[in-house]
Amino acid sequence: MAEKQSILGRISQLAKANINSLLDRAEDPELMLDQMVRDYTDNIAEAERAVAQTIGNLRLAEQDHAEDVRAAAEWGNKALAASQRADQLRAAGNTVDADKFDNLAKVAIGKQLGFESEARTAEPMIASQREVVEKLKAGLTGMKTKLDDLRNKRDELVARAKSAQAQAQVQDAVKSIDIFDPTSEVSRFEDKVRRQEAQVAGAAEVAASSIDMQFEELEDASASIEIEARLAELKGGAQPAIGG
Repeated sequence: MAEKQSILGRISQLAKANINSLLDRAEDPELMLDQMVRDYTDNIAEAERAVAQTIGNLRLAEQDHAEDVRAAAEWGNKALAASQRADQLRAAGNTVDADKFDNLAKVAIGKQLGFESEARTAEPMIASQREVVEKLKAGLTGMKTKLDDLRNKRDELVARAKSAQAQAQVQDAVKSIDIFDPTSEVSRFEDKVRRQEAQVAGAAEVAASSIDMQFEELEDASASIEIEARLAELKGGAQPAIGG
């Protein structure tokens, strides 16, 4: 019985374990959950064997009790039959045989009392074993429920860890984009192109200015030539042609 109580106590302790509290104190919750799943699985297997043995012992005790009850009833019937036969013989005047059957009835009654005593003695023990078995069964159910909770917690934790890892990777990628922003490179290239375009436009403007100056110089030269020609005509006594 002490061993059964020990098993019952361990089952109750495991079934009542606060998973969240244990996880809060764990350095690596996922590893701890894996270990707890293994421990619970092993303990459940051990508890199932213990419960099976306890149930087996209970069934044997119940069978023995039923056999004692059956035997007590059988010996009671034998005692009654022997007593009735003794009464018949005594009524017929055969006291010798009547006493013999009365003695047989007494022996049967003794057997009946013995089996009844054994049955009464076994009943409290059987009732106690039945109670223990029910508690063990309830504890096993609680442990299996707790094991399902553990597995669900583990799966949830692993999923959350993977999600957090994926988010961290995205954040790292975003940070790397911030550090080396391709749009900023495009902006710098655009600025470079604009500077080149401005430089070309400036060169074109300079070139245009040079041509204008050349035409202006040409016009100045033509005017100077004409002035010289007019002067020569004056000196030659010729009248200059106006507008011609």
